[in-house]
Amino acid sequence: MRLIIGGAYQGELDYAKKTYGIEDGWIDGRDCEWMEITTCRGIHHFHEYIKRMTQAEPEQIPADGQQIFRFDLADLTILEEQAREFSVWLFQRNPGITIVSNELGYGIVPMEKMDRLWREAVGRICTCLAAEADEVVRVVCGIGGRLK
Repeated sequence: MRLIIGGAYQGELDYAKKTYGIEDGWIDGRDCEWMEITTCRGIHHFHEYIKRMTQAEPEQIPADGQQIFRFDLADLTILEEQAREFSVWLFQRNPGITIVSNELGYGIVPMEKMDRLWREAVGRICTCLAAEADEVVRVVCGIGGRLK
C-alpha cells in the first residue's frame, strides 16, 4: 500500500502515475462504486470517498455480504476505532493499492461543523493508513518527498 498526500492541485495523481507506472486501474473517490476500492490499482480524490462514506445512508450502501464502512462523525472515539478497522480491512483486501488524497488539515478551518468533522475524519483515516502503508509520500508542486 502506498499513500500519496498533498495540498489541492499539487500534482499528486500525476506524480503517482509517473513514479509507479500506474496509468490504468484508477478510480475516482468522488463517484466510484463503494467496493471498487478493494480491486482497483489506485484511488484519487480519496478524501472525497471518505466524505461520501460519512454522508451515506445505510440503504445507499449495497448489501452484498461484504463489510462496508460508514464513518460516524458524532463520536471521535468511535471514529478513531473505525479508522483503524478500515485501514486494516483495506490493507487485507487490496495491499497493492495506491491512495491519493488531499491534505485537508492545512489552511483555513471550515466554518461548517460537518466540514470540520470531515477534515478530522480524513486526517485520522490517513494517519491509520500511513501506519499500514509501505510508503508515504507528500507531493508539493509535483515533487514528491518520501516520509516513509
